[in-house]
Amino acid sequence: MIVIKNGKIIENNKLIRKDILVDHGIIEKIEDNIDIDCETIDAKHCLVMPGGIDVHVHFREPGYEYKETIHTGTLSAAKGGITTVMTMPNLKPCPDCLENVKIQQRIINDTAVVHVYPYGSVSKNEEDESLSDIEAFYKEVLAISDDGKGVNNIELLEKAMILAKKYDLIIASHAEDSIYKFAPQGEYVAVKREIELAKKIGCRYHFCHLSTKESLEYVRQARKEGYKNITCEVSPHHLVLNETMIQDGNWKMNPPLRSEIDRLATVEALIDGTVSMVASDHAPHSKEEKAVEYSKCLNGIIGLETMLPIIYTQFVKTGKISLERFLDLMVYEPIRIFHLPKRRLEVGYPADIAVLDIETPHTYEESEIVSKGKNSPFIGNTYYGFNCCTLVDGKIIYRK
Repeated sequence: MIVIKNGKIIENNKLIRKDILVDHGIIEKIEDNIDIDCETIDAKHCLVMPGGIDVHVHFREPGYEYKETIHTGTLSAAKGGITTVMTMPNLKPCPDCLENVKIQQRIINDTAVVHVYPYGSVSKNEEDESLSDIEAFYKEVLAISDDGKGVNNIELLEKAMILAKKYDLIIASHAEDSIYKFAPQGEYVAVKREIELAKKIGCRYHFCHLSTKESLEYVRQARKEGYKNITCEVSPHHLVLNETMIQDGNWKMNPPLRSEIDRLATVEALIDGTVSMVASDHAPHSKEEKAVEYSKCLNGIIGLETMLPIIYTQFVKTGKISLERFLDLMVYEPIRIFHLPKRRLEVGYPADIAVLDIETPHTYEESEIVSKGKNSPFIGNTYYGFNCCTLVDGKIIYRK
């Protein structure tokens, strides 16, 4: 048994002090005071919440283990208070058939310390030429994506949408037009045409890491028209950074940092409900890969360890979003939209729990990073809400 004492939970949009008893992996009691002789976690100064959900991470295994492994990636998630992740398919071998999906699943079963759900790819080897063997592997995944590349083969995308609808999968789109590429219109031109196709087919369709004002407006309008199966996420870096802040390769990602007008549009969409969730797009690279000239270095930054504190500090603590909206963005909407196993901080649910110190500022240092990748633009920044302790199925897997 474990008791989490002196912490605060979110109840009716307020912070309420409660103790929590965990036994056999399940939340057994949530009461004003629980006095039992067992292992105790002192959560004074802390928000106790369901573990965060990140539907967009790159763990690099199999194929690129020098950047990250499923084990080190899940350790990084645990440090960040994230207890469920979904891993993108730009791997070697690519999860484009049942055999390759199972290769990754075996590694997950053997080495992951948080819950991991792999994506299958939309196209074979993410080459946008022929459809992956979705009918063979659909039972093994919750979602499909060609993240890292946009699907520009519209005939292929329509076939994928039809199969996704048939098998109740969600497609997660890295919207990128092949003509405009990284320019702002590369994103919003693709978003516009994919929305029209998703309306036609009626599948569940989710846009990854949107970063432009126009893209978010297209999603906003589709949802106003009643297409609630069309959803989107934003990433912490697009919410708090813009292109004028770029210093070196640790500020380079895809989609790239945009104008201040675009950044403010992501904030507006987060606040008004157009955005359904925040996802880190955790993308580790080696120091050597990031140390080259900016124009030549690889896209991607790490984000699992800083996502919760950035959103708490910049949006909850400033009053831009409510405590309940914070939980929706970081836990409940990802679960609902991606059909993940339900988690709540309530009696009877599995004890997937994060304990965030929301009263003590902490400066993020490279020396504390658990991920193999150290490529973060947030090193040296100070935030509230860093995670102190993580439980997965009632087991303590991280403790500061």
